[in-house]
Amino acid sequence: MTQDQKSQVAIQATAEGKRLAEDREKKQSWKRWGPYLSDRQWGTVREDYSDNGTAWEYFSHDQARSRAYRWGEDGIAGISDDTQNICFAIALWNEKDAILKERLFGLTGNEGNHGEDVKEYYFYTDSTPTHSYMKCLYKYPQKAFPYEDLLEENRKRKSNTAAFEYELLDTGVFKENRYFDVAIEYAKNDPEDILIQISASNRGPEAAKLHLLPTLWFKNTWALGYPNHKREERSLKTLQSSPDLSVVEVLCPEKELKLAPRRLYCEAPQELLYTENETNLERFGWGKNTSYVKDGINDYIVSRGEKKTVNPEGTGTKVSAHYDLTIPAGETVTIRLRLSTSELSSPFAEFNNIVQQRRQEMDEFYDAVCPHNLSDDMRSVQRQAFAGMLWSKQFYHYVVYDWLSGDPRPPKPPQVRKQGRNHEWNHLFCEDIISMPDKWEYPWFAAWDLAFHTIPFALIDPDFAKKQLYLFTREWYLHPNGQMAAYEWNFGDVNPPVHAWAAWRVYKIEKKMYGRADTNFLEEVFQKLSLYFTWWVNRKDANGKNIFQGGFLGLDNIGAIDRSNINTPGVSIEQSDGTSWMAMFCLNMMKIATELAKRDKDLTQVYQQLRQKYEQVVLEQKDEELIETYQTLMRISGKSNYEDMASKFFQHFLLIADAMNKIGGEDQVDIWDEDDNFYYDILNAPEGRVSDGVNTGGALSMKVRSMVGLIPLFAVETIDPTVVNDYLSSDFKERMMWFVNNRPQLTKHNNIELVTTKGKGLYLSLVNKERLKYILQRMLDRNEFLSDYGIRALSKYHEEHPYTLWVDGNKNEVKYAPGESITTMFGGNSNWRGPIWMPVNFLIIESLQKFYYYWGDEIKVNCPNEKGEMQEMNLWEVSMELSRRVINIFLKQNRPNPFNSDLKDWRPVYGGTAEFQSDPHWRDLILFYEYFHGDNGAGVGASHQTGWTGVVAKLIQQYGQYTLSKQAPER
Repeated sequence: MTQDQKSQVAIQATAEGKRLAEDREKKQSWKRWGPYLSDRQWGTVREDYSDNGTAWEYFSHDQARSRAYRWGEDGIAGISDDTQNICFAIALWNEKDAILKERLFGLTGNEGNHGEDVKEYYFYTDSTPTHSYMKCLYKYPQKAFPYEDLLEENRKRKSNTAAFEYELLDTGVFKENRYFDVAIEYAKNDPEDILIQISASNRGPEAAKLHLLPTLWFKNTWALGYPNHKREERSLKTLQSSPDLSVVEVLCPEKELKLAPRRLYCEAPQELLYTENETNLERFGWGKNTSYVKDGINDYIVSRGEKKTVNPEGTGTKVSAHYDLTIPAGETVTIRLRLSTSELSSPFAEFNNIVQQRRQEMDEFYDAVCPHNLSDDMRSVQRQAFAGMLWSKQFYHYVVYDWLSGDPRPPKPPQVRKQGRNHEWNHLFCEDIISMPDKWEYPWFAAWDLAFHTIPFALIDPDFAKKQLYLFTREWYLHPNGQMAAYEWNFGDVNPPVHAWAAWRVYKIEKKMYGRADTNFLEEVFQKLSLYFTWWVNRKDANGKNIFQGGFLGLDNIGAIDRSNINTPGVSIEQSDGTSWMAMFCLNMMKIATELAKRDKDLTQVYQQLRQKYEQVVLEQKDEELIETYQTLMRISGKSNYEDMASKFFQHFLLIADAMNKIGGEDQVDIWDEDDNFYYDILNAPEGRVSDGVNTGGALSMKVRSMVGLIPLFAVETIDPTVVNDYLSSDFKERMMWFVNNRPQLTKHNNIELVTTKGKGLYLSLVNKERLKYILQRMLDRNEFLSDYGIRALSKYHEEHPYTLWVDGNKNEVKYAPGESITTMFGGNSNWRGPIWMPVNFLIIESLQKFYYYWGDEIKVNCPNEKGEMQEMNLWEVSMELSRRVINIFLKQNRPNPFNSDLKDWRPVYGGTAEFQSDPHWRDLILFYEYFHGDNGAGVGASHQTGWTGVVAKLIQQYGQYTLSKQAPER
């Protein structure tokens, strides 16, 4: 048995492995309940019914406690069923705040000096793939939460884009450790029996008051005016109330919601508080309230029970169990609840044993997933990366047709909406559990982010990873014209086409980790991704030259101008990255087609064996219908069109590679710059319209040394010689050789190696061997792209040598900015002009390994090693060195801290923040930021963007398997 097979057996033998199998086989719905509640619903496009599309202003944080949502719900460390009809979360009050802490607070895009930004500290510390165990930690100040201070100070800083963000720690609200650590744990006894444990620890120097309110509620669907949604059919009411135990009955229309009645068991609350999840009309001057309202519990608590805002009859659609606690300094108080379909006479008798068992089973599962020689710190980072990915699942509901048209009851959307945002996507019908970039700043899907999410998911739950990729190719997501939806703010924006890459990687990871080669999945996504490929060819190759535009392609401000909004006649950009992504797309699709052709040929052999075995038997039956059926099956059996498809993508790659490496024509400029030995975008403009100080129009090479020029590395692929010879020989190989012999202009760039060349198989690369070395020389230069923490998105060269482009007399400048954006392009809340971005670093590392698989030690380059000394390395060794640097962003360092020499065992991700570096209650909690400072590795951008930064879990897995275990790389 191989090591991979041993690992496969070990994973599937764990209790969590068995639960995953039960869920996959539909024997038990272990994933029905999970962390599917959003961290923020207010301020999203879905909830915006304004006439000017200002989602942030239309539905604010201040309004959220009093207004019922239309499309989803939110809460702190919450869970819901997979249709988000029943929700659970915690609320808190420290007797200092003016409102209950029911949801997370942050700055809107118009309030923050670097765009939207959550101003809370919460950490997803653990979860299993089935959510049989989950844990989250929330840090709640004992002083009044500084809402106004955060708003006012960040407004002041908005005029200075170079200013740091003003964070919650900066307000001093955590001084003297005057805060509560509130840990929320969930453990499933079975899919419909959930144990909930909430532990509040007083970190401060003296006793402090805390009101803890675990809250259960129904999503409000009855206010929309549809006859089959009635409030009366959803009810919460008290079944039992005693000093030791209170029980809430949860009733709902079982047939409609597919949720059985259940009970919420609450251990010894002071009281149960009921209201309705209804908008407080009177607060907004919209009419008279006809029932108890959404903020009734808030008003009751903060007014200390003086207002009659909760239902004394003990019924409603929202209920909180109220625990009025005084917690001594350094002490912890724990409360327990249980949400179950079972009628339990002693709901807490085995509670502690079940929770402990689920924790132990989780440890066993992750030990089996990653049995490699990791340090405790590295293992902890990987576990928290997985936890962040799993907690960032969300029920996402958005039906664009209904959003455009409105519901039977107001508010009605304005008529202008039908010509506004997303109006061309009225086919889109989202009602699914989706992996979010994060659930506060980006509580909506993003297509190219999601592709990277599936890589770490494939290690622990390949079924979920595959479902995510397949979902976005379904007809209720994919546009009828073939375009893939980008993200909620503008579905029509264009993201890099990385889904085919992700599908192939998920397929390979599942095969290695779980022993399942799911070619059916590959086939399903391949068919739909072919439509997406065609959309790119038809829509984004404006001049028919196999050079692609695409626009910003998720890289926001990386260019001198906004590449998505060039509306001037005669002006266009030929994009190095857009063209490279398409070359990569070709190779990904060719690889998948090859695998499917291989499967079909294997099936053909099986069919032939069956024919020999059963043909005579069938004919002897003399049953005409049986014979006809048999003959039909034999005619279609074993036939495959995938060799043809592989040939199609092979041909298209050659056309793109030829265009990319030489546009051609004496009066045109090449994307590859022979003087700089680098790839650049080309700006086409009439003479006199643009200037870079040398050229004033025509085809102008925009010489910005950025990730745009490194992305061509991603388009590289090899196919094993046995596959070419044994599975593609009948058709594909013949066509391949036809191109070599008859279209030499397409194969002259030395970026293709054939089976006969080295006996290593078919090798295709957008970048030839010579240019690869030039690019790597620049990429591995510490004065350019190479940082101690990975590859920068922009060369440090531009720190002293900004690139300037004049367009119609307007100055546009690109200067190295390693941290927050110093421009307002794309709102200023995302920066590709110097920071380290995890997804493209991941693709660089993977591409280097692909180059190594073919060239081995034939290509060696100089690269600084761990000690900073220049060393000649092959490309696998370079990939491992880059992995080490990226992983080190999160790991404790023994070298001097550049921010504060007194801080020992510091993590680059937290820079000079003392609490995160030295406080025992902070220092081992990891946040996976959106991107990282190009010089010091500190986290930048969205603080909880576990999404694509979670791919560090895969890098850790690989680093442990090979480098730390001193195992040779797989070839």
